[in-house]
Amino acid sequence: MPQIDRRQALKLFAALGAAGVAAACASDDAADNEPQLSDDPVRIGLVAPQTGPLKVVGDDLVNGFQLYLQLNQNRLGGHPVQLVTADEGADAKSAKGAVESLLGQGVLALTGVANSASLSGLRDTIENAKVPLIATNGVPGSLEGVLYIWSASFVDNEPSLALGSYLTGVVSSSQKVAVVAPTDDTGRDAVDKFRQAFGADKQPIETFWTAPTIAPNKDFFRPTLGQLKSSGADVLYAFYSGPAAVEFVKQYHSEGLKATIYAPGGFTEGSALEDMGDEAKGIFTAMNYSADLNNEANRLFATAYQREHDLLPSASAMASYDAAQVLDRAIRLCGGRPTAQQVNLMLGRVGQIDSPRGTWQFNQPRRPQQRWYLREVRPDGQVLSNVLLSELATLG
Repeated sequence: MPQIDRRQALKLFAALGAAGVAAACASDDAADNEPQLSDDPVRIGLVAPQTGPLKVVGDDLVNGFQLYLQLNQNRLGGHPVQLVTADEGADAKSAKGAVESLLGQGVLALTGVANSASLSGLRDTIENAKVPLIATNGVPGSLEGVLYIWSASFVDNEPSLALGSYLTGVVSSSQKVAVVAPTDDTGRDAVDKFRQAFGADKQPIETFWTAPTIAPNKDFFRPTLGQLKSSGADVLYAFYSGPAAVEFVKQYHSEGLKATIYAPGGFTEGSALEDMGDEAKGIFTAMNYSADLNNEANRLFATAYQREHDLLPSASAMASYDAAQVLDRAIRLCGGRPTAQQVNLMLGRVGQIDSPRGTWQFNQPRRPQQRWYLREVRPDGQVLSNVLLSELATLG
């Protein structure tokens, strides 16, 4: 998979200017049979945390969706958009309250949700309301058989599958492999999928558990890290993200551990990478997006995002951007005055999406069938970045 130097490329692409980006997007729309414009507005609800440790993900979700609207005259499917946001909060209870408040405002569709654990708690609310929700961060693997919950991001266990399969061909029989993860349902599922993909029946994997946490203290991981150090592991898969990943890396290095770290993409996304600093060097991650992917859709997206927010886009921002693109197509297919049930039906007919991550499409369980990429934290100019190395697999 070809790659580009991000900052050089973004400077080059920025010469296009906002008008150039908008014109390119408009050209794509024209080629895709853009509908007649309507004066009837559609109301979209966006659920994202506005405070707490997941606020950085919430900001990405809002920024990605709003960028698509900015590049498309604030319209979806030809209709002007009224975007209404609600604070997801820190748990399933507050997320449910946010969704219920948006449903009470008559939204046509919902998008967002940063906390994967909250999605399962939203299932009945969404299904009973018959209003589609397009999730734009990780979704639990247990969320199957739903009709109105879609994902424009990924299933939580997919990084484990991608990295487990990859490491099978990289790790020698003389090397020791370990996994560390929280003891919640998501963590246990991730460990199971990693062991399955790696082939733990052929080569032993030692597993270490920590309590579930979003914002651990400075000593939280030390007991587990002491056990990990005694194991003599050469390769470690660490299933954390956000503040938990930052604290894990800091305590990992302070304990003097040397095993090569592999992790899901969220381990080094956004502000987490900045907070880790040089201690993040050499960490490998699997993700469905890298900001240096060299395709036309990403050049347009990454350039516009960097110009608007003065930072490179995360996978969460990209997924939210794609959620808007998917809704644009689905509402367009509805024609006239769309209903929530019509939009939900048409989401299954949007076909392939020309995305910054590369083309993808919904599979039968309403999840993306998409490529996964291997990235490494390396210096990129004067800063550290997740640098694209290769394509890992197509999952979904």
